[in-house]
Amino acid sequence: MTLEDLFSLKGRVALVTGGSRGIGKMIVEGFLAAGIERVYISARKINEIEETCAELGEKVIGIQGDLSTIEGIENLVEELSQRESKLDILVNNAGAAWGVDYLEFPESGWDKVMDLNVKTPFFLTQKLHKLLTAAASAEQPGKVINITSIDGQRVNPWETYSYQASKAALIHLTRRMAARLVQDHIYVTSLAPGAFPSNMNRAARDFEEQSAAGIPNKRVGDKFDMGGTAVYLASRAGDYTVGETLTVDGGIVNALLPSHFAQPG
Repeated sequence: MTLEDLFSLKGRVALVTGGSRGIGKMIVEGFLAAGIERVYISARKINEIEETCAELGEKVIGIQGDLSTIEGIENLVEELSQRESKLDILVNNAGAAWGVDYLEFPESGWDKVMDLNVKTPFFLTQKLHKLLTAAASAEQPGKVINITSIDGQRVNPWETYSYQASKAALIHLTRRMAARLVQDHIYVTSLAPGAFPSNMNRAARDFEEQSAAGIPNKRVGDKFDMGGTAVYLASRAGDYTVGETLTVDGGIVNALLPSHFAQPG
């Protein structure tokens, strides 16, 4: 047994939605470190796609698109199908959040978040089924990794009602999709990040020290934490992990003591 046997992604093709920045970009960097053949990234903003592709190299290929609608999903699938005969790894990372006081929370803030965070991962995976099954086998299964959140596992202090509901829904949807797709040698899992610096988590990005103070291991996450966990799930090392949610949060969900029990220092 070697590290390459366990973690190599050589010869594989991946798609990471929302892959031009934040957590998506961290996952792309992890896949590149594991020797992936090609990784496609999708995002709405072409300038961010171009910047990331230029930074990370020729193995990263961008496709602009809006995945919040079925039309946008179908356009992405068509574009990818013209370029590739198979897809080994799909990372459903594109997402949205909305925070407003309970009494003022609008329907638009509900629909936008639930559509992109729950509906899009389901229908994008469904419509990529042909590409995902093209090379999937018991010896080398296809992988679908849904990016959820610790906000789907516990209540946070912010009034992000649809976001927290959507991530809890996606965690359970991961289990249900896993039960169906395992029959086709496609293994579905979920990766639940905690505090990682990004445009969505501006507290971890702009106030790192304050954010780290409330985390049991006293730091926010970085690209090694996120990229490494994604590589585990995508590689041979993760082939016996099906339907599971891996929490990557420095201990917030499982090791954070209530404040009245917390020890000084």
